[in-house]
Amino acid sequence: MNGLAAPGGRGASESRDGTVRRRGRPPRTESVGTRDRILRAAREEFSERGYEKTSVRGIAKAAGVDSALVHHYFGTKEQVFEAAVEVAFAPALMARDSVLDGPLDEVGEKMTRMILGLWENPVTRTPLLAIVRSAVNNETAAAVFRRLVSTQLLRRIAGQLDLPDAELRAELAAAQLVGIAMIRYVIKVEPLASADPEQIVRRVAPVVQGHLTGP
Repeated sequence: MNGLAAPGGRGASESRDGTVRRRGRPPRTESVGTRDRILRAAREEFSERGYEKTSVRGIAKAAGVDSALVHHYFGTKEQVFEAAVEVAFAPALMARDSVLDGPLDEVGEKMTRMILGLWENPVTRTPLLAIVRSAVNNETAAAVFRRLVSTQLLRRIAGQLDLPDAELRAELAAAQLVGIAMIRYVIKVEPLASADPEQIVRRVAPVVQGHLTGP
């Protein structure tokens, strides 16, 4: 506008409600809410579109913010995805220690119940679907997924086993549960998709236990 500065001085801009805001780092009171809103939008975008078709601009639009804010809080699209993965896995990581606490011959059932419980809960199922669908179709997303699962979950479980080839045992147990989750919740193959969760636990937990502590 003929080179005139916006009201409020250099670096200021007027929002839709007429409030003058300065560019740069947002006020601390807005940071938590804005960051959470971006993460929610990211999980929905990754879930609906997958990693490759999701863009930072699309996430920003869904969150109702400028793309620059997405970059400000998270950086690249890969870093946004990693943050979404960490949030989705937070309940599993919080429950991890309780799964490992107690006799080793109970770990299989505890681990099976923990994973199925996350998928059965609609609140945690949506971000998990976003992660799995993206990881299956994109190597960058798969690398982020592998990194978090390996460092935060499987290695911790393997460290508690104190058995030969502990890491392989933990990975086989995880593969059993991830495979069931894929067929039941992602591909939705019947009759597994409609089976009672308790029936699944009764049948799968001994197999998971065998991977962890069997001969």
